Amino acid sequence: MTYQETLDYMFSQLPMFHRVGKSAYKANLDNTHILDEHFGHPHTKFKTIHVAGTNGKGSTSHMLASILQDAGLKVGLYTSPHLRDFRERIKVDGEEVSEAYVVSFVEQHKALFERIQPSFFEMTVALAFKYFADEQIDVAVVEVGMGGRLDSTNIISPLVSIITNIGFDHTEFLGDTLAKIAFEKGGIIKPQTPAVVGESHPETAPVFARIAEEAQAPIVFADQKYRVGERTLTGDGLQRFTIVGCAGDIIYKDVEVDLQGSYQAKNILGVLVAVDVLKAHFPSLTDDAIRRGLRHASSQTGLRGRWFRLSDSPLTICDTGHNVDGLTYIVDQISKTPHEKLFWVFGMVSDKDISTVIGLLPKDAYYIFTQASIPRAKDANLLAEECRAAGLVGEVEKNVQKALEKAKSMASSNDLIFIGGSTFVVAEVV
Repeated sequence: MTYQETLDYMFSQLPMFHRVGKSAYKANLDNTHILDEHFGHPHTKFKTIHVAGTNGKGSTSHMLASILQDAGLKVGLYTSPHLRDFRERIKVDGEEVSEAYVVSFVEQHKALFERIQPSFFEMTVALAFKYFADEQIDVAVVEVGMGGRLDSTNIISPLVSIITNIGFDHTEFLGDTLAKIAFEKGGIIKPQTPAVVGESHPETAPVFARIAEEAQAPIVFADQKYRVGERTLTGDGLQRFTIVGCAGDIIYKDVEVDLQGSYQAKNILGVLVAVDVLKAHFPSLTDDAIRRGLRHASSQTGLRGRWFRLSDSPLTICDTGHNVDGLTYIVDQISKTPHEKLFWVFGMVSDKDISTVIGLLPKDAYYIFTQASIPRAKDANLLAEECRAAGLVGEVEKNVQKALEKAKSMASSNDLIFIGGSTFVVAEVV
């Protein structure tokens, strides 16, 4: 098969949650264990770091991978979903897995896949772990797909388990309260293995503390150990942070990060606390390596779609934030970004709580309602109806690229165009 034929097979034959939704979700690890045994337990051949959370796990994973690379380690990075190309999910030292490897993996094991019928995500995890073992990496940063306890990645025994935060997302699978969602994400906490939680919350902190106590796992809430003392933007597009300890002592002075978005102020705390844990395993994690890794996190790992600038005149930005917590930060950052008029190219998936999200959106914006080219996408006409009923103003253009062109034709040089509401809308413009 060609690479495109291989992708067509994977997308059509293996149920893919990000495309079709609930029908692709499997609430057990049975297939994962079958695949893992078939490939000789490849995840035991390298060290791992596990990252879960409602928001920020992608940024956190990329920052950690970049830091570890600058510490001289050979680093695997597994994330999801991809934006443009499947191979974005699986990288070693910032380089995507080759097309040839993907084709060979699927061709060689197609009979197994057709026998056990894994989901797209189960197969992808198996591919990633096999590739990392073949590449003889030192350590892999592994991002959870959804939840944690029943996620296919949850067969690893990591050096540290990181949970960035808890918010309402995928509630039909993970539960309808923050405590229930925390229980599912807390399932990545392993016996006697350090756990780092990025944000402490009165509803979720007791859940994590109980899970950690039962597992005899040391647990640290990052926002109780460090805080951002100062955040500024540099002239060359970096964010500069001063990180202080609980007693007000400066831990890092003027550390720079090339990932955009004000929400990185929360993510960086969890990253630095996790690095504190990892120093015991990797002596090369020096202050210089940490600073270099953060400063080049995006460029070194290829992360896109986080407050990602597409053009300057008019200023055009996209962001993959798609749930209440993520969009709350986005709307706040839009309000702090100088502009005259706001044009928002807006699309969502059909299984999200759209009514709650709509209530967050600025009413003084002009919306181009659109839909990504996936079965899960919310029909743009239906989305427009719901938004107009809530007082939002705009028009429909179902094709994402044409919607962006429409916004460009209406905007002046001092306006702001934002593209977001769904990862898959962003994927069609980056």
